[in-house]
Amino acid sequence: MTDEPPVENTRTLLHFIDGSHAYAGHYLHEGAHPVHTHSFVEIAVVTAGTGVHHSLAGRQDLHAGDALLLRPGVWHGYENCERLDLYNCCFSTELLQRELAWTRQDPHLGHLLWTGPYSGQRRGVLATHLPGEALATCLEHLDGLRALPAPEYRGDLVGRLTLFLSALARAVAGTSSEESMSTHTAVLDAMRMMEDRPAHQWTLTDLAAELHLAPGYLVRLFKAATGLPPMAYLSRHRVELAAARLLHTDQPINRIGESVGWPDQNYFARRFKSHYGLSASTYRARFARAH
Repeated sequence: MTDEPPVENTRTLLHFIDGSHAYAGHYLHEGAHPVHTHSFVEIAVVTAGTGVHHSLAGRQDLHAGDALLLRPGVWHGYENCERLDLYNCCFSTELLQRELAWTRQDPHLGHLLWTGPYSGQRRGVLATHLPGEALATCLEHLDGLRALPAPEYRGDLVGRLTLFLSALARAVAGTSSEESMSTHTAVLDAMRMMEDRPAHQWTLTDLAAELHLAPGYLVRLFKAATGLPPMAYLSRHRVELAAARLLHTDQPINRIGESVGWPDQNYFARRFKSHYGLSASTYRARFARAH
């Protein structure tokens, strides 16, 4: 039970090839599936069997109906698998930031894709359990995504992917104690500004001034929407960018830190290890593909 996904797999790094932006595959794991990372958003939905998921967020026993969303750059693996039958749905950050950029403004999808994986110390991994009807709906949409005739049908791909994500987001909202609410426009503007200029030496005062808000008010809005203050959100974005550059370029580590807004190499090293549990050099050595 294997599909040939449009990704290159170097055992510890998965990334898209041939201009692909999304796929769904059906897999069966026995024993262990080694720790690896990936350059895209990954969602795993368990349909049968058992196993243990291992990531920086800890170990989680897996059973039918469990679902995991992992942000780009998060490392993870599977252990003690006994006929662990699962669907993988993966899509690129380009798709997330372009066709799916509107999901930030949706209370449920914004939580699923943008804020939930990092709130509550989740370390980039959002886990949930899908009740029977929700699981069946998600699998129906995954089968539709998997059956698309060719990746160049981008409209069909985005449509099928959106249906799956919406079903998953509703299920997460139904099982989560966290309140979902529309994101204030000032928070959306602040996110975009920081993401567009990660190397800029942002301060809370400067960001608030750009938005014509009091710093304290901006912090309250941001924490209500994302669970993080603005500068912590920026740090999260910077380390994800840094991880991608460590994996896919030969740039020196200090140059990468500077390019994401941390010219002080020691500070960059501390922030990266705090986020991924590994130093930047260890992360690159363990996961980067050979150039």
